[in-house]
Amino acid sequence: MLITILVFIIILSLLVFAHEFGHFITAKRMGVEVEEFGFGFPPRLFGIQRFSGKKIKKITERENVEVDIADYRLGGGKEFLREKIIDRVEEIDQVIPIKKWRFIRSSKDTQKVENLKGGTIYSLNWIPLGGFVKIKGEQGESKKDRDSFANKKIWQRLIILSSGVAMNLILAFILISIGFSLGLPSIIDENSSSHAKIKEVKVQVLEVSKNSPAEKAELKMGDIIVSVDNKYISKIKDFQDYTGNKIGTQISLNIKRGNEEVQKTLIPEDLNNNGQGIIGVWLAQTGLISYPLPQAIWIGFKTTLSVIWQIIVAFFEILKNLIVSHKVSTDIAGPVGIAVLTGQVTKMGFIYILQFVSLLSINLAIINFIPFPALDGGRVLFLIIEKIRGKAVDRKIESLVHNIGFIVLILLVIIVTFRDISQFGTNIRNFFQSIF
Repeated sequence: MLITILVFIIILSLLVFAHEFGHFITAKRMGVEVEEFGFGFPPRLFGIQRFSGKKIKKITERENVEVDIADYRLGGGKEFLREKIIDRVEEIDQVIPIKKWRFIRSSKDTQKVENLKGGTIYSLNWIPLGGFVKIKGEQGESKKDRDSFANKKIWQRLIILSSGVAMNLILAFILISIGFSLGLPSIIDENSSSHAKIKEVKVQVLEVSKNSPAEKAELKMGDIIVSVDNKYISKIKDFQDYTGNKIGTQISLNIKRGNEEVQKTLIPEDLNNNGQGIIGVWLAQTGLISYPLPQAIWIGFKTTLSVIWQIIVAFFEILKNLIVSHKVSTDIAGPVGIAVLTGQVTKMGFIYILQFVSLLSINLAIINFIPFPALDGGRVLFLIIEKIRGKAVDRKIESLVHNIGFIVLILLVIIVTFRDISQFGTNIRNFFQSIF
């Protein structure tokens, strides 16, 4: 379980860090000052900051004296001399750029270096969950400064706000592409490329029908059917042919669930009234499919787009059902649920963790771009309103809306967390028992 917690922290940190890095890099490119880029959340453990400036160094000096004497005669025989002395000093200086790094010990360390401008503080913080980026003018202040976020054009601010979401999608694409080059769990069908290398072929449960023999026997999505009545199964048709002739007869299934193997007994029924025994599961033949790197990148790109679309459709279905029937038609996991899922995936191996992280990254990107206050999508919405109105929404009103949105999000997280605890209570209890 301690390994699970460590993996969960690493995954969450990677996702949030990638998101904040997107904001960081685009803000820099747009000429916006980034005051701090932190790994983890405050309080600060330590940080480093680079100061820059210029120093003038004298190389040489040359003096040139000129004397000009003029003789004037006036009426009455008087004579005047005008003496003009010009002393010129020429100095040749060299401009030397200075770059100096400073070690920052804590959040209270506000020391400055004289005559030098401080750059971004790169900090390591005590709470190791993700990271943050602090951008000058992100709350609307310092609007007159050229290096302020509030001073930039709408399209520039739009890019900066959207870059975190874009970075999460890029991260997912990279991980999926790496996965396909190493061998990613996928469904094997007639569309599989001839260049693909397939290993660890198995028959896997995709869905369990309601009130079916499979549900009564507590089969779950993701279960691998290893054998039926001690007969090894490698093809779906072999399984269907065997169970089709076993109506009313008890059969024994050897199931692999994660790293565990369990035995299940059930009786096939003629659920479709066609004389064929079925147990009520949707099956797929799966395996670890790998491709040459160029093809893996292309398939990774297509798969990323496909997953993005599927998740968007799923979100719309959730919202529609929530509005129409006031019910959520699918399981939603919060931090506790994701931690439990992380533990299950960790047991399956590295490649499954890779796949899991890519899906989480896409989910994070889509959720964060929903036009809801406090999210990046909500801030983008205010930029669109500003473009339409021709002027920005009052800073105090926008801040109030985002604060209310943040409170609502926290309440949702708390509600989902309580739901996770009730659903995964056994796993959590076992964890604390293992500690104490």
